[in-house]
Amino acid sequence: MNAGTWPEPTATATAIAAAGHAGAVVADRFERFTWRDTYEQSAGLRDLAEALEADHDHATDLLIDVFLAAYKVGPRLREPAEMRPSRLVNHQLLTQLMASPDFAELRRETAGDPYAAAMAVLAQSAALRRMLESSRDARGQAERAEKARQTAEDAAAAVGEALQRAADGAAADGAAPAEADGGTRPEADADAPDPADAVRRAVEAAEAAGAAGAAARQAAQDAAHTAAGAPGIRAAARDGVAKAAGAVRQEAALMRAWGVGPGELQRMPFDRRARLAERLRTGRLAAWAELIGRFRQMADGERARKVENATGELIGVTLGDDLSRLIPSELAHLGLPATRAVFAARYAAGELMLYDSQGEQSTGRGAVIACVDTSHSMYVAGPGGVTREAWSKACALALLDQARHADRDFVGILFSAADKVQVFRFPAGRSAGIDRVLDFAETFLGGGTSYQAPLTAARELLEEEFDEAAALRGDIVMITDDECGVTEEWMRGWKDARRRLGFRVFGLAVGAPRAADTGSVLDALCDNLRSIEDLTDVHAAADLFRLI
Repeated sequence: MNAGTWPEPTATATAIAAAGHAGAVVADRFERFTWRDTYEQSAGLRDLAEALEADHDHATDLLIDVFLAAYKVGPRLREPAEMRPSRLVNHQLLTQLMASPDFAELRRETAGDPYAAAMAVLAQSAALRRMLESSRDARGQAERAEKARQTAEDAAAAVGEALQRAADGAAADGAAPAEADGGTRPEADADAPDPADAVRRAVEAAEAAGAAGAAARQAAQDAAHTAAGAPGIRAAARDGVAKAAGAVRQEAALMRAWGVGPGELQRMPFDRRARLAERLRTGRLAAWAELIGRFRQMADGERARKVENATGELIGVTLGDDLSRLIPSELAHLGLPATRAVFAARYAAGELMLYDSQGEQSTGRGAVIACVDTSHSMYVAGPGGVTREAWSKACALALLDQARHADRDFVGILFSAADKVQVFRFPAGRSAGIDRVLDFAETFLGGGTSYQAPLTAARELLEEEFDEAAALRGDIVMITDDECGVTEEWMRGWKDARRRLGFRVFGLAVGAPRAADTGSVLDALCDNLRSIEDLTDVHAAADLFRLI
């Protein structure tokens, strides 16, 4: 017989499944590099992977898939046929996680953010452990399918080797294994193994191994599908994704409340961001992040209400002839040739529609200085459990934002007794630095209360600013919950400095109505004084952010 009569592998033998993919989520090299880089930086991820791998095979591959599903902008799962049998359970578990109701909300915070994606993985650690434990039997069947696949691959390789040996033997003899003159082989080769028989046996073994591998794979796929659909795994997936979405959302809100934007977070090294998050969660004002965020949001809104080139607060529309306060529709009339004559007539009659505002003092241009009382009485909580310190610090942080938006220096002066004053300077044009901001917000001096010490420090700072840059019209905000006296000599110097430097003083008596009474020392010191009694109300100080 000629070479063409050698047995050839059938479709089953040649279609033995390839090794397949270990990852269920389709990812490019850059995304997998992002995982490796994040994994190397996160001790939490490494510890979790080590703990899960101790009890469950291929658990790290599952963590990679959970990370990529959260990190990728448009995560897509491979077809089950593309997966290694041993990873089919991972594929099914990912299917359940991505089908959870909170998965889309989770990805709004984690897509494109490796740190947030890693946090999502860690937040799901308990749920992943439960899912792995619940799918243990299916994983055992998948492992058996993996071994069957490997056996089938080895059998397919044996077919190739047998074919190669037969081809090499034929080439060496210069003829096919059986000659055309009757098919008898030379006498000397009568006892040698028949290459065709070797190939036939290899093909048969491959056929059997391939069939067994295919059956084992189908059984593993069925077991993975059944296990993933079990109520326990579905509930664990929903709970895990919901917990992760809540944790990531809470941390994002925490960062926003403290003024840390997404851009700054993206540029921040992983370990520094982790330390910052821990500090924000455990710091003195951690419980008042929502209050701080509301204060900053209120201040943003008050800034938006300011009318460019108009004095005071916008309260409506009126008639007049002040061209600097025209509403947009009147400007449109001026721009159209057909309506210019009407515009001119209404201008002459003083009947143009203008923005109306109630008079307020113009904003300052020197430094904004917040003097914040940190005496022991500031620990006292008001309505809603909000402490006087929390309200005062939230207000001061909003004033910091206000100064930076206006390109003005900001100075935070924390005070209590006469010998306890700490100054934090935040020059305009430089990054405030979240660590420095936190140092300012978390510092608490304790002790009694002295007005003279912080106000003297504030006056000296404004004098220094005037000497260096001829800056006038600074603003001092005095936030306190106590009454105390000042000497006549000090008051004379204070009034003289106000005349020379033109600064304004705003007073906030927090939880201390008597300190804001007419004729009080604080009343004598301030141009604008109000009492703050409801510490849950951030709008009690709203007008400050239109004046400062």
